[in-house]
Amino acid sequence: MELVKITDFMEEKLIKLDLEVENKKDALNKFSEILSLSNNITDKEECYKDLNERELLGTTGIGKGVAIPHAKTKAANKLTIAFVRVKNPIEYESLDGEKVKLFFIFASPSSESKIYLKILARISRLIREESFRNKLINAKTSKEILELIDIEEKA
Repeated sequence: MELVKITDFMEEKLIKLDLEVENKKDALNKFSEILSLSNNITDKEECYKDLNERELLGTTGIGKGVAIPHAKTKAANKLTIAFVRVKNPIEYESLDGEKVKLFFIFASPSSESKIYLKILARISRLIREESFRNKLINAKTSKEILELIDIEEKA
C-alpha cells in the first residue's frame, strides 16, 4: 500500500513565504484566498467560514510558533494543504501562548476523514522537531519548503 505523503496534497502555488497578516481573522481570510488558488477548492467564502468555525471550537495554534488551521468543508473536492510563513508572528491564541509564524492550512471534504487525520498527525509529529521548524523559517522558496517536507517525511 502506498504511503500517503503530506506533499501529495500540496502545490507550490499554495505556499506563501513572509505573508503580511494583521491578526487571526485577517490570516484566516488570506489562508482561504491561498487555498482557493487550487482547483480543488470551489468556494473561498465557504472555506473561510468553515476554517473560522473550526477555530471557534478551539484554537489550532498547537504551540512552538505553529498553527494548523483546518476544516472539513463542502468547498473542497479533495484534501488540499497550504503552507504559510508570516512575515511577523501573530497572536493566535496558541496553547502555549506564543505568537505563530508557521501555518499548515487544510481544507478537506468530509469523505476524506481518514487521510485528513493521518496527515494532521504526521504534520504534528514533524513540527515537534525544532530543527525542522528552523528549516521552514529559513527556507527561501516555495520549492525549498516542499523539498524540506518531503525529506523530513522520508527520514
